Amino acid sequence: MVYDGIVLGLVVGLLRGGFRYGLRQFGSLRIRGGLWFPLLLLLQFAVFELNDRSSAFAAYSGIVFAGVYAAGLYILWLNRNTPGFLFIFAGVFLNFLVMSVNGGKMPVSLEAAKVLDPYYVHLLQSGAVVTKHFLMDSATRLSFLGDIIPLSKPYPRTQVISIGDIVMNVGIFLYLQHILVPDRRQIQTQEMEAKQS
Repeated sequence: MVYDGIVLGLVVGLLRGGFRYGLRQFGSLRIRGGLWFPLLLLLQFAVFELNDRSSAFAAYSGIVFAGVYAAGLYILWLNRNTPGFLFIFAGVFLNFLVMSVNGGKMPVSLEAAKVLDPYYVHLLQSGAVVTKHFLMDSATRLSFLGDIIPLSKPYPRTQVISIGDIVMNVGIFLYLQHILVPDRRQIQTQEMEAKQS
């Protein structure tokens, strides 16, 4: 779901602010601790791969996921004064919270999951899915924060998302608008400087 907010934010931002300005802004993009984000993403992919190959590792993957989320939250908090980042922080925190109280895994509603591939739904029901998801049941804590919102056609991608995903994507969208769309006062200043030179 993160990719959806990025794509939408980029398209709208570039249309509103112009490709030339937007691309120039990307060249000057600075996020505190930003280099850690791709490393944390790679670590998450590595955990997925190890989960499928080692049942011994799978038993501890929840702890690793919690560590990845905690590190990501710390970096987001460092950037809390940047527009959009408090929303991103809140969304990630909501996902982290529901995963933390459910053994490091994200609960998925069976009703919502019916929009997904039947094979994946079967894996959820059988408990064979060893990545960060599991099928929600009566023992699930904070189930309303799990993946309970189904998205299907006409939405471009069929998926099941959480409230945290929505909040996080609002933040990503707002951040990209802040980056890609020039402030009116900034444009006026630039125009005045151009006239004076």
